[in-house]
Amino acid sequence: MEIQQSQTDEIRSAKEKELNDWLPVTSSRNGKWWYSAFHNVTAMVGAGVLGLPYAMSELGWGPGITIMILSWVITLYTLWQMVEMHEMVPGKRFDRYHELGQHAFGKKLGLWVVVPQQLMVEVGVNIVYMVTGGKSLKKIHDTVCSGCKPIKTTYFIMIFGSVHFFLSHLPSFNSITVISLAAAIMSFSYSTIAWVASIHKGVQPDVEYTSRASTRTGSVFQFFSALGDVAFAFAGHNVALEIQATIPSSPDKPSKKPMWKGVIFAYIVVALCYFPVAMVGYWVFGKNVEDNVLISLQKPAWLIVIANAFVVVHVIGSYQVFAMPVFDMVEAWLVMKMNFKPSKLLRIVTRTLYVALTIFVAITLPFFGGLLSFFGGFAFAPTTYYLPCIMWLAIYKPKKFGLSWCANWTCIILGFLLMVLAPIGALRGIILQAKDFQFYS
Repeated sequence: MEIQQSQTDEIRSAKEKELNDWLPVTSSRNGKWWYSAFHNVTAMVGAGVLGLPYAMSELGWGPGITIMILSWVITLYTLWQMVEMHEMVPGKRFDRYHELGQHAFGKKLGLWVVVPQQLMVEVGVNIVYMVTGGKSLKKIHDTVCSGCKPIKTTYFIMIFGSVHFFLSHLPSFNSITVISLAAAIMSFSYSTIAWVASIHKGVQPDVEYTSRASTRTGSVFQFFSALGDVAFAFAGHNVALEIQATIPSSPDKPSKKPMWKGVIFAYIVVALCYFPVAMVGYWVFGKNVEDNVLISLQKPAWLIVIANAFVVVHVIGSYQVFAMPVFDMVEAWLVMKMNFKPSKLLRIVTRTLYVALTIFVAITLPFFGGLLSFFGGFAFAPTTYYLPCIMWLAIYKPKKFGLSWCANWTCIILGFLLMVLAPIGALRGIILQAKDFQFYS
């Protein structure tokens, strides 16, 4: 009986190894620390940075700066926890977020806790980036050809999305390294352009730093919505373990060392992008700043075109970084549960359908500001701000009322408040925008 069980375990282990060698996250493990750096920059410094001045206009100077600093510190702490937990069991690696969740909460509960939230984040980001890419292309067209006949945003989203019908068929995480590097450079570049161009434009004569809303109720809802915008900006955790999975590891050289080095570099870049854009953008435009600060910068035209082109290149890379774990999850499910054979045809069909789905949702619901905030609060807060803390408490069981215990519970409480409050404000914003919205405009 024991021999049969041993043989069964060996067969299962061999099948799992064969599947891992095929799946995009674990098929290549030759990543370096700088791969971690620019994958994390690409994952985090996305469309959200352009919405930070708008979030500041809804929060105000004091609360805005406080929430930005708190978010930077808390998410760096929770990301450190995830990096540490990647190889907490000797000889085993938790290559995916849900695998760590299963270790912390049990096989079934771990899947139900992590997978729906992670999918919501990754698919949500891909939809928002479709909208961002399309709107940036439209901005380039409208700036270069101001006298031309207007073209629907729908068509620009479809043009942007068509690129991913090709890029999505790259086999593994490491195969998108060059795209991710280009995206990381672009994100730093357009963030720098946004705040430098704002300084050059100078504080507007009619600038005001009062509440955007005319009523107390409106101000409260906008404050809630802004919390989601900030949460969306700190989004890298949902692909952190998958990024770490691409780095080689051995007992004397664990993957957490190069991964953490890359994370520190990425967070320095994040600080250099986020804080100047948020504060300078709000300082220059006040409560009249647009939900994408580049839209507020109308001149010089050539600089706006370049900045929007950088945004397009960046969100192309970001889309792939967030899509790769989705492909990994879907392909693993199809092979393990639906008994499909791991093949190129399976990949072509699933990835093409996924890209088509995100394009369809993006052209149907292009509420840029509202989508940022809604997904930021509802999905990013759990997976980024407090789920790693719950896992840490469940696995390591730190001493009650000790430093680790108190730090984790503080993050959990703040993250939970963020998850509850942000979607309320965002939903109101989406409803207000939807009143005047025409489908496929």
